[in-house]
Amino acid sequence: MPRFFVDELPENGVLVLRGENAHHAGRVLRLRAGESVTLCDGKGTDYDCMIETVEKDAVICRVQDCHPAQTEPKQRITLFMALPKGDKMEFIVQKAVELGVSQIVPYLSQNCVSRPDKTDKKVERWRKIAVEAAKQCGRGVMPAVHDVVPMAEAVRQAAQSETALFFYENEKQTGLRDALSSGLGKTVSLMIGPEGGFAPEEAASAREAGLISVSLGARILRCETAPVAALAAVLYAGGNM
Repeated sequence: MPRFFVDELPENGVLVLRGENAHHAGRVLRLRAGESVTLCDGKGTDYDCMIETVEKDAVICRVQDCHPAQTEPKQRITLFMALPKGDKMEFIVQKAVELGVSQIVPYLSQNCVSRPDKTDKKVERWRKIAVEAAKQCGRGVMPAVHDVVPMAEAVRQAAQSETALFFYENEKQTGLRDALSSGLGKTVSLMIGPEGGFAPEEAASAREAGLISVSLGARILRCETAPVAALAAVLYAGGNM
């Protein structure tokens, strides 16, 4: 069933698709009166609707039922991702949203290969990718993609989660399974490093802030592979897969 995110609440039992949503529904998908669609407020509520009218700039939808979205993980997971080079972040954002991440915080660490002076356009692009991925996979919450922050700020934010994991390529003692053996909190932070790895002092500061240093295994994963593997493992451990 076609799915759209809307910014407004129903009025007199009606929701209206406008702008790009109306164009996509009416011109691209060629939806017509009588067909069913799902509209989501992006905060966890789905509205089952029937199209009443398709106009040039608006699609009028009559709400048939509303209910909590059934596609959201039990935990609220934040991915802290060191800024990679090229377009790798686009892949990471898309796959992280598909898997169920709640928000993504890109950050700059000491060994980031990519160090752009301005990231506004990149972040705008990532947000659009997140929206499209959320629509495609049936998310009930619109994941946020935040502005790029320094590593120190990323560590500070990550430490506020009930379960805060720092994926360190030089960790030899604690594996992910060990870290998850005692269960997951309702809020989870996953911090993934850059192509060049974490500097020793960065790893030390993460530990001092309370993050749990863990390994993803004996093999060094690419920066775009690590967040997908980490998210999948954590979601499985949390009973979401």
